[in-house]
Amino acid sequence: MKIVYFDVESYEEEFLKNNNEGKFTYYLVPNPLNDLTPVSEEYADADVISVFTTSRVTREVLQQFKNLKLIALRSVGFNHIDLEYCRENNIAVETSPNYGNITVAEYALALMLDVCRKVTVSYIEYKNARVCPKSLIGTELCGKTVGIIGLGAIGSAFARIVHGLNMNILAFDVVEKEEMKQLYDVTYTDFDTLLKESDFISIHAPLTKNNYHMFDEDSFSKMKDTAIIINTGRGELIETQALYNALINKKIAGAGLDVLENEEMISDIDYMTGINRMDRFKLQQTIINTRLFQLDNVIVTPHTAYNTKEAIQRILNTTMDNINKFSEGIVQNDV
Repeated sequence: MKIVYFDVESYEEEFLKNNNEGKFTYYLVPNPLNDLTPVSEEYADADVISVFTTSRVTREVLQQFKNLKLIALRSVGFNHIDLEYCRENNIAVETSPNYGNITVAEYALALMLDVCRKVTVSYIEYKNARVCPKSLIGTELCGKTVGIIGLGAIGSAFARIVHGLNMNILAFDVVEKEEMKQLYDVTYTDFDTLLKESDFISIHAPLTKNNYHMFDEDSFSKMKDTAIIINTGRGELIETQALYNALINKKIAGAGLDVLENEEMISDIDYMTGINRMDRFKLQQTIINTRLFQLDNVIVTPHTAYNTKEAIQRILNTTMDNINKFSEGIVQNDV
């Protein structure tokens, strides 16, 4: 079985070599997959490809693989994969679930604390010897209401953390978990009520066709003008222009963002060298994203909430287990 691992970081190499050597024909490629760079002929007959979220595995990309049977994702998210093409061509897509539940939940709390207590702003002011105590007045978490969008594994971990901080918890999800109500005093409610009553909102939902741009101009208009929004889910859950407008017009108080809409436009060098291939919408999103960086009430980080030693090891272990089982004819953790 021939496997090509894309998006490979240096710290992943030793594990992948140790677990593939002598078992599979394999290749480790540092670059992501996208439609800007043709797939090498050397990789075109791969049985399995493994990618991270930095790849954009479109129909055009997948058509270049003639023998592909499995996409082994080193992530829990799969919105960067053309699932329709995979279904049409009997290509299994397997995720790495539960690797970052506590990792991402802790990071969401870090962003929330950073924005409401102005940690980064305080550091920058102090570093530049321009400390203004009035501009650094923050807000306590204790006793406030936090709305959680998506109470899956990560959202549930986040609920457990904020319950320990004596926060009131509202939740919006298609499935209500009785144990979350009993153990952590979670109150499930509708989306509009959560918007209106939350002092903080933390997004932990996967991206689907139904929730694209769930936070738009109308959503922000219903939120408290003192509210802070945190997103460690997917950037496309928030309409970027609507967020920017809400922030500069003081419709909300701040934002902590680990994900951005069309974030690859900023982080992937291939899009800069192939800038003529960007459409107008993506160019507009890139401009607005860079404007967000300039706002004092916004913290933006480079999709790094997952990034701990423990979570990375869990990703690699699960990915390798998925591939090993697939080689034995067993499909697990499939989308």
